[in-house]
Amino acid sequence: MTVTKYWQAINQALHEEMARDDSVIVIGEDVAAPGGPFAATKGLLESFGPDRVRDTPISEAAIVGAALGAAMAGYRPVVEVMFLDFVTVAMDQVVNQAAKVSYMSAGNFSAPMVIRSICASGRRTGPQHAQNLEAWLAHVPGLKVVWGSTPADAKALLKAAIRDDGPVYVIESLAEWSTRAEVAEGEEIVPIGSAAVRHEGEDLTVVTWGGAAPRVATAVDLVHDVSVEVIDLRTISPWDRETVLGSVRKTGRLLVVHDAVVEFGVGAEIAATVATECFDQLRAPVRRLGAPYAPAPFAPQLEEAYLPHPEAITREITRTVQTVRNAS
Repeated sequence: MTVTKYWQAINQALHEEMARDDSVIVIGEDVAAPGGPFAATKGLLESFGPDRVRDTPISEAAIVGAALGAAMAGYRPVVEVMFLDFVTVAMDQVVNQAAKVSYMSAGNFSAPMVIRSICASGRRTGPQHAQNLEAWLAHVPGLKVVWGSTPADAKALLKAAIRDDGPVYVIESLAEWSTRAEVAEGEEIVPIGSAAVRHEGEDLTVVTWGGAAPRVATAVDLVHDVSVEVIDLRTISPWDRETVLGSVRKTGRLLVVHDAVVEFGVGAEIAATVATECFDQLRAPVRRLGAPYAPAPFAPQLEEAYLPHPEAITREITRTVQTVRNAS
């Protein structure tokens, strides 16, 4: 195990997968000579040359469309769409083309491609650079969505995505970009669709992912009278239903914590599923904690209040458990 920064783990995954498979190519804005806007593609051009690492014009629609054509022709392109917000100008290519090409061709074509985007939530980037749009993407059949919250998972999920035979959207957290943690040397893949139990507990299940996961970990350390089981979803779609349902059947309670707005989100899907499948085991109402239904603010003090912070998560943990204790 080696202590590695989040962005370095991504860089390692790209180097290793390009060395392993000549069909893996990288395209996007400033990914070649500059080494990527956030250094994630640093050194790729020198290692693999301009045929496999290419800078593109500033057109996300053209980048994703070109990658789809390359994928259908036998390559495994890794596309960088700089910020998650910018996928909005390439939604036709992502939603109507890449996600549906296998279905509409009766399996005669596939789209083994990866789209990487940074979510800059928590870094004071404002309404057009800090949106958590994972629910948009997860709503599309044929598109897988993953989001690693640790350096190890960022690397292992990206490697899994590159090897997948369908389109995979990989979201990365700018707030964790320089976070250091142990990353295994050599081959390690996190299967798409598998959640991680970060902390075992008996009283309450907390499901989280992406940028909210580190703050949940901090919050759990502040709680001393509640035994909390923390599940990091890692894959948004397809999500690991069995791990979540098994945990809730044990604890009888569920709190979902995410940075996206609460309305119409991934948390709602998880809450609805648990309410249906675990109705007889639930000892308290399912709760969700996320951002308010408003654009992400620029001002530091407003963004701090906008996102679920450890103190707010701690209060919600206590409230969820006390609801039952006070009633029993």
